[in-house]
Amino acid sequence: MATLIQNGTIVNADTTERADLLISGATIREIRAGIPPSAADTVVDASGLLVLPGGIDAHTHLDMPFGGTTSADDFETGTVAAAIGGTTTIVDFAIQARGTKMRDALDLWWKKAAGKAVIDYGLHMIVTDLGQSGLEDMDDLVREGVSSFKLFMAYPNALMVDDATIFKALRQTAKNGALICMHAENGSAIDVIVQQALAEGKTAPIHHALTRPTRAEAEAVHRSIALAEMAGVPVYIVHLSSEDALNQVREARDRGLPAFAETCPQYLLLSLEDHLEDGWEGAKYVFTPPLRERRNQPSLWEGLRRDHLQVVSTDHCPFCFEDQKALGKSDFTKIPNGGPGIENRLQLLHHHGVGLGRFSLNRFVELVSAAPARIFGMYPQKGLLAPGSDADLVLWDPLQPHTISAATHHMRVDYSLFEGFRVRGNARDVYSRGELIVSNGNFIGRPGRGQYLRRAARGGAWQ
Repeated sequence: MATLIQNGTIVNADTTERADLLISGATIREIRAGIPPSAADTVVDASGLLVLPGGIDAHTHLDMPFGGTTSADDFETGTVAAAIGGTTTIVDFAIQARGTKMRDALDLWWKKAAGKAVIDYGLHMIVTDLGQSGLEDMDDLVREGVSSFKLFMAYPNALMVDDATIFKALRQTAKNGALICMHAENGSAIDVIVQQALAEGKTAPIHHALTRPTRAEAEAVHRSIALAEMAGVPVYIVHLSSEDALNQVREARDRGLPAFAETCPQYLLLSLEDHLEDGWEGAKYVFTPPLRERRNQPSLWEGLRRDHLQVVSTDHCPFCFEDQKALGKSDFTKIPNGGPGIENRLQLLHHHGVGLGRFSLNRFVELVSAAPARIFGMYPQKGLLAPGSDADLVLWDPLQPHTISAATHHMRVDYSLFEGFRVRGNARDVYSRGELIVSNGNFIGRPGRGQYLRRAARGGAWQ
């Protein structure tokens, strides 16, 4: 079947043009003005709409165990919400249990996604234990299309690994072409601050943020980049949240180092000052890194504009407020860390980025689609509207108003981080590999149609 999308404005990271786009099967066949309707079985009028590459969210946690519970969205509900928001690809995180092989975690996450994912998905691997054969395990996973590995400098006695493990993993990527993603916070120092707070009876949710200073993030970002420089490889900092940490990335890039970083909408739009008096309601905003002071936000926006930050992901990891967050009602350290956002990323970035003049429409496409595709080994199959690329695309209405609310969102969680936010710009129709899966904002696809992506090692972003 062939579908012709006429009269739209086609926007890539580097070009904007009025043209028609012809889909044949799962891929884009042709883009040019004046493609005749006779070339297609279905003709769609995109007058007044933007035709964008499908969004790529490179940081999600679906069906993830944490703190005695599991994130509320599985691979079906989470990817349905993603699709409705204009995201057609995610890269989720499989977690290696200590004492096990990484391949066991890969098999488990494949089972979690099988029969459920409605959009295409890749997998990062969270490394907790290199053991005797862990470096060879990394090589095995690269052959399976897992071309990125996440290591934690936070969460002692759970996910945190030492510098020697980080350095060994970085050096292995010089051989296998993978990319190390770092959760950069000085977990050992933070743990001392946390224990002091608890000893002083400071157990409310706000103390999650107050015990994780920005300098602890900046120090770990600096150390991550130094270790990567010693190993001679790139490094990617996940969910960067503060000006202090951003300065470390900017300085490294100014020296020509292949240091990359993402931020998330919550750090761009929410602040510590907004929630100091929330009491228990503040548990909704317990995620890591935590909310920061509002003064950090202008620097993060400027970092996006000037390419000091390359990607905006969500770190979508939802836990319901009424029951799951309540696990930490008497101790903030027991509140499951994470918040929802997979559905709202494009809406928020379009409105507050493009709509408020912080960056161009092309830069928007770069941040939410093209850059994650390149960095994580999916380009030009994903992240680009061009002949031969997958027909993952969004018909975006730049003028459509929308109010974000838990009452209307599709994520399986009982609150929104952005409750009441009014945005202009929303996805109307969404295609995944040529199949219309969202029509007029309504999901019409089917569970299980999403395919696992075998991602290439050593993407083009640093070549």
